[in-house]
Amino acid sequence: MTAKWNEQHDYHSSANTDALCVHHLELNIVVNFDLQQLNGVARLQFTRKMAALSLVLDCRDLIIEGITDSDANVLSYYVSDVNAILGQKLVIDVGERLTEVVIHYRTSTTAQGLQWLTPEQTLGKQLPYLFSQSQPINARSWIPLQDTPKARITFNATVTAPQGLRVVMSAENNPELPDNGVFEFCMSKPIPTHLLAIAVGELSFQATGPRSGIYTEPGMLAAAVKEFEDTESMILMAESILGPYAWGRYDMIVLPPSFPFGGMENPMLAFMTPTLIAGDKSLVSTVAHELAHSWTGNLVSNATWRDLWLNEGFTTYFTNRIVEAIYGKEQAELEWVIEYGRLQEEMESTPLVNQTLPANVQDQDPNLAFNRFTYDKASMFVHELESRLGRPAFDSFLSQYVEHFSFRAITTETFIDYVKQTLLVEHHDKLTLPELNEWVYGQGLPLWFKGPTSSSLDKVDFAVEAIVKGALASELLVSEWRVHHWQYFLTQLPLMVSQATLLDLDDTFTLTNSPNAEIACDWYRVAIRNHYDPVLPALSDYLCRIGRGKFVRPLFVELQIAGYQQELAEIYKKARAGYHPSLQIQLDNLLNF
Repeated sequence: MTAKWNEQHDYHSSANTDALCVHHLELNIVVNFDLQQLNGVARLQFTRKMAALSLVLDCRDLIIEGITDSDANVLSYYVSDVNAILGQKLVIDVGERLTEVVIHYRTSTTAQGLQWLTPEQTLGKQLPYLFSQSQPINARSWIPLQDTPKARITFNATVTAPQGLRVVMSAENNPELPDNGVFEFCMSKPIPTHLLAIAVGELSFQATGPRSGIYTEPGMLAAAVKEFEDTESMILMAESILGPYAWGRYDMIVLPPSFPFGGMENPMLAFMTPTLIAGDKSLVSTVAHELAHSWTGNLVSNATWRDLWLNEGFTTYFTNRIVEAIYGKEQAELEWVIEYGRLQEEMESTPLVNQTLPANVQDQDPNLAFNRFTYDKASMFVHELESRLGRPAFDSFLSQYVEHFSFRAITTETFIDYVKQTLLVEHHDKLTLPELNEWVYGQGLPLWFKGPTSSSLDKVDFAVEAIVKGALASELLVSEWRVHHWQYFLTQLPLMVSQATLLDLDDTFTLTNSPNAEIACDWYRVAIRNHYDPVLPALSDYLCRIGRGKFVRPLFVELQIAGYQQELAEIYKKARAGYHPSLQIQLDNLLNF
């Protein structure tokens, strides 16, 4: 039984931010690929909000070598275990007057926020690679800090790396490679700690616009730049509604395939998976999503991981608006319908108590907050707000909301109070408080809600019906289908499909070897469910080549449900080393390894 929420308390941090709140970090780290270790000095400046003699920080598997004040006087401290999820807490004796501590430390090889790749695991095969993933609570595994969205910090960093490698961070980046292997960074705007990011590798850069560009391995640069060439248009569209872009530049880095997410909105350097590079811009809505986070997520942040829906729901909605403006209404409708389909699928397998917008994960791994309810149910709620108010009135509310809470972390209840004072006053005839509470705290979807539709999918419904009635794949009219039509087709097929039909579909459309990661994943799920064994070699290659959790997790679960225990074990044994440490832990628990 989960404990009742205290809406002001971050259950995933030990930090005493209410008393002593860190506001600036000066970081000096040396990257050691031989030991797979960062050797660091973290200088933390904090504000005294209430009387306290100790500064409490979060850490996980860090080796603390010593702590001093700014004058090099040694400070006493201790490290104690909290639990397996949160790691440890670092308690430093700071007396009544200190406002700065200096921590000498090094990371562990088990740091969940860092992935170290050998040269063989990179595209170039010549040099090693390192990248971080701090969200939700992994920043504490590579920097000792108050690892909570409530504690925004500015930072400066100096990073020393081996010659020939470039370092980039979620800060101002200089695309010119220095000769001495020392890189300096500045983030002058306060950010939540889960947006701290670093990557080190053989990186090239090319601009995609006056304030955007791509960092990635040289062999991937041209394709990435072509795929993401519409970035400046996306920025302009977002600014037209949400207000000026506050971060200066919007650069991206396309990481190796082991990156566990589609994207990560680290300010000034969004992280992207190479699985987005489909050659036809069909999957670039993830670029729009991470860009939208520059306002909803990076400017206005969730105060705790319970409140993640405030980030992801508004961002998922606004992603759809950017797609509509840049790529047209049909593609936006298709993506919205597929989003709704994902939500419906997850509703079938999720207990009702977990189908609220706030994520009930206070005594669980906060990674569990990243589900279809904090993303897609929350997006449906925002879409309904737009529908009820009308787009002009809703856009006005959205821009005012972002401006009002810029550079602040807010809770679900803060949002509701704001809506009470604004929308429920100005548009009291279009939205009531009970309706608002039903969306936020109610289980599942409100009874009155009608999901999105698209007439563009009528031809796909016709094709599914034809297949069910025994039509051959070659008889289907698919020449004008987009990727989203194929995704919808595969998810709408009956649970049970004959081997003959699967073979016919595969021979006609070469689905097993689809170069599109989304289509391939949806096809593999259908194939596994129906024991279509010809996919197994390609499936094994896919799971060993791609580390994106969105694809990897459901495929292993399908193998498990379908009884492919031996195949699952063999594939996972081969693939596991290439997955990000945080994904390894999730899969170990999920698959009982």
